[in-house]
Amino acid sequence: MRQVFLDTETTGLESKLGHRIIEIAAVEMLSRRLTGRRLHYYLNPEREIGAGALQVHGLTNEFLQDKQKFLDIANELLEFIADTELIMHNASFDVGFLNNELGLAELQPLENYCHSITDTLKIAKELHPGKRNNLDALCERYQINNSKRVLHGALLDAELLAEVYLAMTRGQESLIMEVSSSPLEATINQSDLELILLPANPEELEIHTQQLEMIDRESKGMCLWKQIESSTAE
Repeated sequence: MRQVFLDTETTGLESKLGHRIIEIAAVEMLSRRLTGRRLHYYLNPEREIGAGALQVHGLTNEFLQDKQKFLDIANELLEFIADTELIMHNASFDVGFLNNELGLAELQPLENYCHSITDTLKIAKELHPGKRNNLDALCERYQINNSKRVLHGALLDAELLAEVYLAMTRGQESLIMEVSSSPLEATINQSDLELILLPANPEELEIHTQQLEMIDRESKGMCLWKQIESSTAE
């Protein structure tokens, strides 16, 4: 299934108070690798930008005055996210604004177009309870370079979120495993190897189990490690 990482910038914090989307970006991932396909627009919100929001993203009313409106790009956006797993950080914020824009355009809610919605903030809170889990904190925790993030920007944040997501789910895109159906099929003569086994302690085993459970939930039962464990236990 295609995955799309999406982020927005807005005129303020509450869509219910009439605030609107002024920037939207989405990047595509297939098989846990970014494809290079992306969607990115600055939008004319047809209203003033709040002072607090301006300090966050730096987008001015003058800059946005000649930009397209959400209605102009709505169909392209919906085609881009169609039948995908849509991944956002603090998804309730972006979904609220997107559904407000879709409603103003007399279109159906976001959930009717994508396959599912995943909130990476929820994942981060499960992995790191009691810690700061905003995007900057997660980039620092997983050693992801966010030095260009002087101000919030939808495209950069969507790309950083994709990297954070891969790090939180242990970068399975780089893991290539071939499981033999029988130990006799192994190509290495084990008698030629001297193996030193360092067993995990109980705390490490518990962390390992929790991580596998999280990966299994987020991949909807497709965690390779748990599948291997299940097959070897039969």
